[in-house]
Amino acid sequence: MTIAAQEKTVSTPTTQPSVAIESVSMRFGDNTVLRDVDLAVHPGQFVALIGPSGAGKSTLLRLINGGHRPTAGRLTVLGTDPAACGRRELQRLRTRVGFVFQQFGLVGRVSAMENVLMGALGSLRLPRYGISTYPRALREKAVANLERVGLADKRFQRCDTLSGGQQQRVAIARTLMQDAELVLADEPVASLDPNASVSVLETLKKLSAEDGFTVICSLHQVDLALAVSDRVVAVRDGSFILDAPTSQTTEAEIRAVYERAKATK
Repeated sequence: MTIAAQEKTVSTPTTQPSVAIESVSMRFGDNTVLRDVDLAVHPGQFVALIGPSGAGKSTLLRLINGGHRPTAGRLTVLGTDPAACGRRELQRLRTRVGFVFQQFGLVGRVSAMENVLMGALGSLRLPRYGISTYPRALREKAVANLERVGLADKRFQRCDTLSGGQQQRVAIARTLMQDAELVLADEPVASLDPNASVSVLETLKKLSAEDGFTVICSLHQVDLALAVSDRVVAVRDGSFILDAPTSQTTEAEIRAVYERAKATK
């Protein structure tokens, strides 16, 4: 399995990080999920977040999205601390942060077009019901974004009749409606077959390169992580045990993260 990914040179950036995490820990009751982690992700980077199930990857993404507040430490997202935000401030921040879910997060009974338009709801003052209730400019933008993910011809098809890979590409097109500066993807290809997985990640990689948005993508597939990312961050038992440019990381180093996790069980 291969992906024709454009290789980027990972240099020392001078711009403000898209995400800055400083000495962050996260506990749920007596269970410590993240332990004193530090991470800076800079604009335009495509970071693969890898590690065994239960390592803390999903918790980290939800901290970045403001879904959890850290037990200790501080993080900023696009220059804002989600934990310090009120409800409206957090809503405004989330319009700048796209989230691609493992199970797509689509409304299956409505069309691909309407699902994509829902990505623009954060910019509208009132709820919308049906494609025709959205402004014309947004309808045109939705078609353009479906075209970018190769699904313009499916725009009036119910989402629950599309394949898994097609549904995930609809979800990516929905995120494009936000003009997001940061996209978080939580195991976006875990439920897809190998060919669909390649298609979805190729699409996300291409759009990131074209539009310049930052991606943090949790993955279990080592070959895909190496193919699409600029940087690999490995999490095990709530700690970062590897953080390196992909060009300086080997498949054996990444697989060792999983093997060591098995050995400690």
